[in-house]
This record gives sequence, structure tokens and C-alpha cells, in this order.
Amino acid sequence: MGLMSNQPEKTKGPDLEEARLRQQAIGVKLRQMFDDVVNEPVPDEFLDILRRHDERAGGK
Repeated sequence: MGLMSNQPEKTKGPDLEEARLRQQAIGVKLRQMFDDVVNEPVPDEFLDILRRHDERAGGK
């Protein structure tokens, strides 16, 4: 007797479709959140830190 059984594969019904829809909804929400973060402006304080670093690095 082999490792695989002769039992029929579990039917792909509403549970699978519901899980797929949940995954899609999560994916859409994650993409929206990522886009929001990417489109946020860089804070002035952070830009100042970068400018000071560039000025110091340019003198070396």
C-alpha cells in the first residue's frame, strides 16, 4: 500500500473562497498602507541631519 490514500480530495468550497477573499482584502489594505507611507513627506529635521552629514562628509 502506498503513502497516498485513495480518499477523495477535500472539496474546494466556500471555505477556500472565503479565505481567498480575506487574503485579497488584506493585500489591498497592505498596499494602501505602504503607498501612504511611501508618499509621506520627509520630516525637515531628518533632512537637516542628512544635510549636516553631507557637509561633513564632503570636507573629508
